[in-house]
Amino acid sequence: MGKQGSSLSEARALARHAEHVVPAEELEARLGEGRPLRVKLGVDPTVGDITLGWAVPLRKLRAFQDQGHTAVLIMGDFTARIGDPSGKSATRPQLPPEVVRANAEACVAQLLDILSVDNLEVRYNSEWLEPMDLTGVLELTASYTVAQMLEREDFSKRYGAHQPISVSEFLYPLLQGYDSIAVDADVELGGSDQLFNLLVARDLQKAYGRRPQIAMTMPLLVGLDGTNKMSQSLGNYVAIRDAPEDMFGKLMSVPDRLTGNYAALAAGFDDDSIEAAEAAAARGGPGAGDAKRRVARAIVELYHGRAGAEAAEAAFDATFKRHELPEEIPAARLPEDSVKGDDVYLPAALAGLGLTSSRGEAKKLIAGGGVRLDGVRLEAENIALSEVAGAVLQVGRRRFVRIAAGAGRAGPPTRHDRA
Repeated sequence: MGKQGSSLSEARALARHAEHVVPAEELEARLGEGRPLRVKLGVDPTVGDITLGWAVPLRKLRAFQDQGHTAVLIMGDFTARIGDPSGKSATRPQLPPEVVRANAEACVAQLLDILSVDNLEVRYNSEWLEPMDLTGVLELTASYTVAQMLEREDFSKRYGAHQPISVSEFLYPLLQGYDSIAVDADVELGGSDQLFNLLVARDLQKAYGRRPQIAMTMPLLVGLDGTNKMSQSLGNYVAIRDAPEDMFGKLMSVPDRLTGNYAALAAGFDDDSIEAAEAAAARGGPGAGDAKRRVARAIVELYHGRAGAEAAEAAFDATFKRHELPEEIPAARLPEDSVKGDDVYLPAALAGLGLTSSRGEAKKLIAGGGVRLDGVRLEAENIALSEVAGAVLQVGRRRFVRIAAGAGRAGPPTRHDRA
């Protein structure tokens, strides 16, 4: 195969499953130059977990690495303080620098579960954004207009609805675009909701006399709720460092109609296997469950190995397929603030026991039928204290706590109780 045919083949392989490649023909041309491309991916460490949703562009970045290109991973420790406004209907609260830095350190360790260290650059954008003086900021803002910003759908909707848009939110895509100038990016990866930001970077690179990057976006992985994109704030996510049994159980709760989506974006199945999974899910019945099981097992194996995946599947079957409780169930007292007289306020109890990340998440799970007491689904946010003592409180398909008598300070459950 000639050089042109080789670069075309490489371009097609690297663009597999991509939603946008802008401009598409430029990728093949740049690959044909015979040098390692600098492929940028920015991650704002607003939380400490890497989810399967984040893993979609990360695995694409690894695919570029495997072809000999340089992965330039930008930890947005500066931009995370502003918060990416993409898809948001309200201004996001700013995060303190110390929180962002702690999250960044936690994220970098997890990112290496996916990326190779051999051709990887990890950069923090505070390196060039923090020392930028007012002259530099004015030069940057002069490169883009308010009219161009309002072409962005979420800004346009908020402006039309007379909802606040802070000037700092307008700065976000400009600062993210400046990252591409600072690292001389050839390609930038992101989710499909990042297309506007990636195209802003192209315009800025032109304004600063640089060669514009290629923008490549990946489809968004839908979360466990089957509706919204996977998000820590919505509690509908799977973290790549979840315990194998937790990961498998969460994946088995994904709606059948998303089996093909997870097969393509999270499990890395080939086209024939993706088509087979989609067809099985569409037919329904036991075949749909089997297809989802294959996808779940493949995803767990990516992060925990074959032995971990097999053990997770066996634990799932023991707990749910045969309706058995786990061999060991941690015991804990109810948090003091969850007990009001003779009643227990479940959202406070679930959050205080660590079964949910917040009271808000707990309320959503109760409303959706995801909370059980001794196997019985709970439908109200309050329950009699007399019903709770000694009972097994279950959230979803993986989290169990046996409630000890009395109430006390919330703390880590102990593991001495057996079912």
